[in-house]
Amino acid sequence: MLLIRHGQSEFNAAFAVRRVDPGLIDPGLTETGRAQALAAAAQLSDRGLRRLLASPYTRALQTASIIAEVLELPIEVQPILGEHAHFMCDIGTPRSELEKQWPYLAFDHVPEIWWPDQEENEDGVMMRAAEFRAIAAGMRDERHVGVVSHWGFIRALTGEEVTNCAIVEFDPRGAPARLPPVP
Repeated sequence: MLLIRHGQSEFNAAFAVRRVDPGLIDPGLTETGRAQALAAAAQLSDRGLRRLLASPYTRALQTASIIAEVLELPIEVQPILGEHAHFMCDIGTPRSELEKQWPYLAFDHVPEIWWPDQEENEDGVMMRAAEFRAIAAGMRDERHVGVVSHWGFIRALTGEEVTNCAIVEFDPRGAPARLPPVP
């Protein structure tokens, strides 16, 4: 399985300048983020992917859509892959609006309000990561699956802190990530 962090979002670009939450709700990709997604698609072209799983956040869906278009892959939307809900950008877009923006994707299994209603602590994201690890370990085709997700979720799965559009190999049957204690 390959984990792919979404491309640079409007939040990432603004946060990098001031290190303060810019207050953007469910931001999309920047031009840099779109270019990163195209570059990721090129890197993934010979990896044998057959499908993508993606978080319902706009930045992840845009990244997955670019990769899917280039590689001609289907996308499955999975709320479990969402970010750790720490900033304003982690407030999502309601399912009914996502359905309008991506009419070619299935959202029927996604609740109207699918993101956490409060900040998710480290234990919460680790529990979600463990749940996804179990789901992924049961997939017969996990070697052919790309997962477009977020920094916090990928960190919870692997212990790695990844840059935008980084690609990480992930064995769902391997040892779970151990994160350093929060000071």
